[in-house]
Amino acid sequence: MNFLFRVPQRASMQLIRLYQKTISPDHGFFRGVFPFGYCKFQPSCSEYGYQALARHGFVVGWLKALWRIMRCNPFTRGGADPV
Repeated sequence: MNFLFRVPQRASMQLIRLYQKTISPDHGFFRGVFPFGYCKFQPSCSEYGYQALARHGFVVGWLKALWRIMRCNPFTRGGADPV
């Protein structure tokens, strides 16, 4: 039964890694366009989502990741925000 809960979690984590290696402005091909980084937070939003999924599972991990993405806007100061 535990295997069934891990499949969506692992698939989501792999999709985040794929995003990071391809189109992410902080980690992927576009890193050269943003030499000082794009995300205001540390760790970046995608890395935060990856860590949240790894630590809290599929449902809670995605809720935490979505909450972080909603907070990432021009009016936020950013800074350190560990999982």
